[in-house]
Amino acid sequence: MADALKGVDIPVLVKNPVNPDIELWIGALERLNKVGIEKLAAIHRGFSSFEKGPFRNAPMWELAIELKRRIPELDIICDPSHICGTRDLLPFVAQKALDLNMSGLMIESHFHPDAALSDAGQQITPGALGKLLGDLVVRTPSSVNKSFKDTLAILREEIDQIDDEIMNKMSARMKISKQIGQYKKENNVTILQVNRWEEIIQTRAALGQAMGLEEGFTRDLLRLIHHESIQVQTRVMNQTNVEVSQLLKE
Repeated sequence: MADALKGVDIPVLVKNPVNPDIELWIGALERLNKVGIEKLAAIHRGFSSFEKGPFRNAPMWELAIELKRRIPELDIICDPSHICGTRDLLPFVAQKALDLNMSGLMIESHFHPDAALSDAGQQITPGALGKLLGDLVVRTPSSVNKSFKDTLAILREEIDQIDDEIMNKMSARMKISKQIGQYKKENNVTILQVNRWEEIIQTRAALGQAMGLEEGFTRDLLRLIHHESIQVQTRVMNQTNVEVSQLLKE
C-alpha cells in the first residue's frame, strides 16, 4: 500500500494492528511517511485479546498513550464503536478518549441500527449520536491555562515523589525475595508456594479495597509483583553459591 501511494498527497489514517504491537503500528506509519505521505493520523480501535471482557476489542489505552509520547505531533482518533462492540459502552469510551486528549472520535451511526448488515450491535441512530456528542465534556489541555498548569505541576511533583517511594519499596521487596530464594535453595524447597500465594491475594486484595483501590487493579498489581519475585528466586536457585553471594550483596 505504501508503494502504491508513493507520490500521492492524500491523508492516510492508520488503524492499530490486531495484536497489541506498538512497534508494528509505528512501523506502518513510518513506511507511509518514507514514501512521502505527510498527512498521517492513527486510529485507535482496540486490540484482540484472549481474555473475554466487556469490550469487543480491549482498549489498552497505554499503547495509544505510548504512541502519542513517541510521536507527539501525530493525531490519534479513537474508534469507540469497534472498541465497544455494543452501543451501551460508547459514552464511557468516547469520554475516556477525550480525557486522554485524543484528536477525534469515529462512531458508527445508522438510521436503523438493528437492521444494519454489519456491526449492528455497536451502531447508534443519528439522534442518539447527537445526544452522545452533546453529553461529552471537552476539557481544556493544561498547557493553555497557566493556573491549571501550575496546579498540575504541583500534583505531578507529589506523584513523582510517591513513585520514587514505590520504586524504593519494590527494590527492598525484591532483595528479600533473593534471600527467600537462597533459603529455599539451601533447604530444597519449591519456589512456588500455592497456599502462601492464595493468602497474599486474599489479604492484600481486601486491604486494597478497604483503602479505596479497585479489586481488579490490586490483583493485577499483585500478579506482576509475584511474577517478578518468582523470577528473582528462580535466578537464585539456578546460580552457583559464589554468584548468589554476589547477588545478595547487590
